[in-house]
Amino acid sequence: MEVARKRSHKKELISALTEAQKLAFAPLTFQAVAAMLELGILKEIDKTPSSAEDLIKCLNRDEYTISTLLEIAEAAGVVENNSGVFAITHLGRTFLYDEMTRVNFNFVKDVCYKGADELCASFVNSRPEGLKKMYPDSKTIYPKISELPDEMRKSWYEFDHYYSDNCFEIIYRILEREEKIFDIGANTGKFEKVCLKHNPHCDITMIDLDENIKFIKNDTELRGAKFHKADILSEEENLPEISGAVLMSQFLDCFSKEQIEFILKKVVRASIKGTKVFILEPFTDKQKFAAAKYALIHTSLYFTCMANGCSKMYTEKEMRDLVEKSGLKIVNVYDGVGAHDYTLLECVKND
Repeated sequence: MEVARKRSHKKELISALTEAQKLAFAPLTFQAVAAMLELGILKEIDKTPSSAEDLIKCLNRDEYTISTLLEIAEAAGVVENNSGVFAITHLGRTFLYDEMTRVNFNFVKDVCYKGADELCASFVNSRPEGLKKMYPDSKTIYPKISELPDEMRKSWYEFDHYYSDNCFEIIYRILEREEKIFDIGANTGKFEKVCLKHNPHCDITMIDLDENIKFIKNDTELRGAKFHKADILSEEENLPEISGAVLMSQFLDCFSKEQIEFILKKVVRASIKGTKVFILEPFTDKQKFAAAKYALIHTSLYFTCMANGCSKMYTEKEMRDLVEKSGLKIVNVYDGVGAHDYTLLECVKND
C-alpha cells in the first residue's frame, strides 16, 4: 500500500511539474501562436496538412522560423505531427474560427500584454501601472479610449462589443415602453442605435465622459439621441434629473466596490420616484461554461494593470450587496440574457 501511495504521489508530482512548465513559458507560447497567425502558418496548415519544407516554400519563410514555431505549436497542442506532416488540431482551429477565442486573444495581445508585467506593482499601488507606460498622467484608460493606437483601440472595442451587443435587442424589448431612457456609460452608442432603429422618436440620453461624447457625437446613426457629459465619479451632482429607466450595461464592473456604491447612490439622488435602474453584468458565478468563467475572471487582471487598478468582474451576490447598500432594491432578475449568460437586475428606489 505504501509503495502504491509513493507511485501515485510521484505521478502527481510529475504531472504538476509539467503543468508548471506550461505556466512558466505561457507568455512565450502565447506570442508564438500570435506569430503563427500573423505569418499565416496556421491558416496554411488548416488548408492542407503540410511538411516544414512545404511551408517554407509556400510562405517564403526561412527554415528557422518554420521549424521553431512548429515545435512550439506541437508542444502546445495547436498542431499534430504525423511523420513530418503537420495537421491542425481542434485547439488550433479555435484560433482561426472561434469568435470568442479570436476576440479574447487579440484583446490580451493588443491591449493587455505590454502592461501585464506591471501587474504586481498595480496591485501594490492600486493603480494601472501598465497604462502609465503609455499615458503617465492618466489615472484610468477610459478617457484615452478614443486616442489608443489603431490596433489597440480596434481590439478594445471588439472585446467590449462582442460580449454585450447581442443583449441589446432583448433589453430594448424590456425597456421599450419607458418614456425616457438614460444610458450611463454609453460607450459607442450601440444600445442607442438599437433603440432608434426600432423607434426613431425614442427619448434616450447617453451619459458618458466628455472625451467619449466628443468622439461619438457626430455618428449619423445616433441622430435623435441626446448627450450628457459627466464624470460619474465626480463629487459634483452632475447628472440630469432622471426618470423612466436607467441602463448601466457592463459598466459597473469598471469600478471598485466603493466606487459602485458611490455611483448607485448618485443615480438614486438624481432619480425621481418610480425610476427603474437596470444593471447588466456577466456575473462570474452565473456562467454555464467553464471557458466563459475562465475568461471572465481573467478579465479582472486587465482592470488591474491597464484600466484602473481597482475593479474586477463580480459575482451576483457581490453586486446584490452593493445595490442594497445604495438605497435600491431588486424587483426583477433576468437570467441568461444574450449569448453569454448576462444577468439583468431591475431595481427601484427604496420607499
